[in-house]
Amino acid sequence: MRKLLRLTGVPLALLLASCDVQVRDTTPAEFPANHDIGLYEVSATVSRDPLVTPGSVLVFALGGKQRIELSPSGDGSHWHGFYSVRCQSSFPLQLLVGWKQLFELNQRLQPPEPRQIRLIEPPPPRTVRLDSTGPQPKGGWQGAVHYRFVTVPTVDITAARIEPLGTSPEEVAAARAISVLTPLPLTARCGDLVDLRLASATARARGTLVIDTDHPALREWKTQVEFVPE
Repeated sequence: MRKLLRLTGVPLALLLASCDVQVRDTTPAEFPANHDIGLYEVSATVSRDPLVTPGSVLVFALGGKQRIELSPSGDGSHWHGFYSVRCQSSFPLQLLVGWKQLFELNQRLQPPEPRQIRLIEPPPPRTVRLDSTGPQPKGGWQGAVHYRFVTVPTVDITAARIEPLGTSPEEVAAARAISVLTPLPLTARCGDLVDLRLASATARARGTLVIDTDHPALREWKTQVEFVPE
């Protein structure tokens, strides 16, 4: 009797071993941060053994308090969905796959610990051209440089200055003609467009606007500005 039990147990063990599902996270390690809709595509590939009940596989993306059900495409080996997050520099991600094995429900979490998907702050403007057409107005020609930050809730622009593009007397004079009008510090809320207003005492002037912020990835940023008649 014991021999019979041992023999019948072998096929059952093999049967259970062949009822398995494997999931592989194919989500990119980083995305350019999106300030508009704030959706990022998460994806996975899934392979199942033949004895897994067809249509019983479910895949979820887990992150923080979010649980997003992924949808299969094609032959069912590719799954995708959209993770929603705004005003953060990263988000945690794990995949949960569940399936029916004979009369039991099984699930697996992959990876064991969440991995962080990085969201990259879009670079602020590197060059800005400002119009100085027409007679000189009172206070000089004015224009604005626009900034938007999207990976933190708020950013303080704590200081701003104009530096010459070079060391020649001409470049020093061209930069000296430009002044910063906006009172500082200036707080920029996530996703909002903020203006740093400049004025030029001459119709043609140029320099580098240097801003200091408390943004972890953009402590200092340089934008080349130029006033020129259009």
